[in-house]
Amino acid sequence: MREKFGREVVLEKPRDRSFGHFATPIAFSLAKELRKSPMAISDELASSFDGHEEFSSVESVKGYLNFRLSENFLSEYASWALEHSSEFAKQEKSQKILLEFVSANPTGPLHIGHARGAVYGDTLLRLGRHLGYDITAEYYVNDAGNQIDLLGLSIQLEGRSNILHQEVEYPESYYRGEYLSDLALQAVEHFGKEILSDESRQKELALWAKEIVMEIITKDLGDTNIFFDTFVNESSLYSDWERVMAKMGEGVYEKDGKMWIASESRGDEKDRVVVREDGRPTYLAGDIVYHNQKFEREYDHYINIWGADHHGYIPRVKAAVEFLGYESEKLEVLLSQMVSLLKDGEPYKMSKRAGNVILMSDIVEEIGSDALRFIFASKKSDTSLEFDLAEFKKQDSSNPIFYIQYAHARIQTILSKSDLSKEEILAASLKNLGESADSLLFDALLLPEVVDDAFHSRQVQKLSEYLRSLAGALHKFYYDYRIIGTEDEAKLLKLFMVVALSLKTGLSLMGIEAKDYMTKEDED
Repeated sequence: MREKFGREVVLEKPRDRSFGHFATPIAFSLAKELRKSPMAISDELASSFDGHEEFSSVESVKGYLNFRLSENFLSEYASWALEHSSEFAKQEKSQKILLEFVSANPTGPLHIGHARGAVYGDTLLRLGRHLGYDITAEYYVNDAGNQIDLLGLSIQLEGRSNILHQEVEYPESYYRGEYLSDLALQAVEHFGKEILSDESRQKELALWAKEIVMEIITKDLGDTNIFFDTFVNESSLYSDWERVMAKMGEGVYEKDGKMWIASESRGDEKDRVVVREDGRPTYLAGDIVYHNQKFEREYDHYINIWGADHHGYIPRVKAAVEFLGYESEKLEVLLSQMVSLLKDGEPYKMSKRAGNVILMSDIVEEIGSDALRFIFASKKSDTSLEFDLAEFKKQDSSNPIFYIQYAHARIQTILSKSDLSKEEILAASLKNLGESADSLLFDALLLPEVVDDAFHSRQVQKLSEYLRSLAGALHKFYYDYRIIGTEDEAKLLKLFMVVALSLKTGLSLMGIEAKDYMTKEDED
């Protein structure tokens, strides 16, 4: 379409399928340029598609162009998809992208707020890679600054109280949770009990504990099918501080014994401190060096996924990128909102192991990785999310992940009941299927468009919505039509194989493995 019209073309799917498979309002956008009415333009455009075999009709209706794909095109495309299943919905892109997500402080296990950003980032990663983008998944480890010092202090406090049985006076800020007891015990085993009382070794203890916590974090992520290509430690960046500050030029200045970034001049609410009076860098200082390092690696585009509470942080980082001499438009920041969790309608209890948050690992243990991934990829990431665990433990159609998995398993079951060979099924033509089957085939072949749209709009929930809709169409067709033993058995089974391919591919892009069989207990 783009090649024909020389511009991006918006394709819409009419609610009423009788209007066609796709429609475009492009004639309206061309009207001013061509100084003609949209209806006259759409009439001319419709006639220009004569002889295009992929369409059975292209009609002009009140200025809109309505396209109906031909049975021959759909049948051949379905055959190609089944023969090249690993290539289905793929594209070839040349852009290199650096995608940074999660980047939770290495001071404790991941909670469900981290989990949402993790699933969103990984799903975006899978979609982008499927489309052919060269994407590096990166985790920025904030292992410098006050939060690491606080980790060492918190372990010592926990150890003094519960291992040395000393009376401890707790400060206003410290980390809580049973995981600290585990760290304190491991510290004693590794260093000896004296590590718990020696304040001069607090930093040493913290840096050791950080590695243990990162192992916990990477295991929790791995249990949810999330893996990273690179990890960058904040602590490794400060040796480059002087060079980067010099590179910032007039973007930084000294005032009141502090060093500031002139971010207000680049759209921020005010200038920000990057070095305190005592010489300690702020959190922003580390981010400036990190983003300089990112851009020096020469990717085409940079995506950060941050918690929604970092919204105000975006202008100052973009200002720093500009002062460093780079195009801030290449840096895209996506936000992930927090999560409210219920269990049987009541607020879910906080985890003792984490102190005051709900752990990602607790939820995976309760409902499984597949359900957790589906939940967090089922709604726009920058909107609030509330869900009840009880809904995702049900083994019926009210549980969307069960509903989709069961559709795929149902297809495998019916295929196993047929006496036809796979070769006989694949050889069948998908012409003259009938209106309902044609509609199901078209829906199944929409996956490439959905994948492309979900990635480029950064709205991964479009994939979960599509899979749920396709599963619903499959279940309805299954109940409405007899398949085994009919004259069209081979055709209909081939149609089901196309549906199964889209379900399996789509679930894979969500980090979920499709089920080929569901137990009797699941079916009940």
